[in-house]
Amino acid sequence: MSKHFHNDMERVFHEILAMSSMIEDMIDKATSALCDRRIDLVNEVIESDKQIDRHEVQIEEECLKMLALHQPVAVDLRQIATILKVNNDLERIADLTVNVAERSRALGDFPQFGTPAKLRHMTTLATAMVRSALDTFVNLDAESAREVLLRDDEVDQLNVEIISQLQSIMQESNDKVVPALHCFSASRHIERIADHATNIAEDVIYLVDGDIVRHYAEQQKNAAS
Repeated sequence: MSKHFHNDMERVFHEILAMSSMIEDMIDKATSALCDRRIDLVNEVIESDKQIDRHEVQIEEECLKMLALHQPVAVDLRQIATILKVNNDLERIADLTVNVAERSRALGDFPQFGTPAKLRHMTTLATAMVRSALDTFVNLDAESAREVLLRDDEVDQLNVEIISQLQSIMQESNDKVVPALHCFSASRHIERIADHATNIAEDVIYLVDGDIVRHYAEQQKNAAS
């Protein structure tokens, strides 16, 4: 493939990295807003999402131009396909992060309602999954990407436990139904963030090894049972 293609690819790769860094910052702020009631950070998260949207469109346009101009095949085509998929997952993570921040703002109206301790732990795990998945993308590390896939189960289990706890709270006290529902929604958004981190890890495995490993974790569990 031509030098022009590799220069274009390097530029897009750096744009993805810049977008990733912004999203990590958004997640940190949304986590603080949710668990520490830092409502002042909500607007910062929302403003950052507008920049992410612009980045996402720009990266997609550049990838489509490369497909049209260079008509890549084999590994080069796989690179562009992977970047397009990672780009989409990052944009969705940013949207979900905004959703978490907005639930945090709604919880600000209920200062006496305590956020479940497991929600903070779940957020920490999901955030770590996103960072690890992005690291595997930067380092093209398929082995570490496979480890990310296996960590999604813990986040899923925490989500189940949190929802069960919130259901009990709502049954015991009618005046806690609204804030519990906000926490319920936040927990689901965080679980979806972990799912998108898993998607990125799967994309890395595809890029490095050429293997399509969707539903990898389910296959592993079935094989072990």
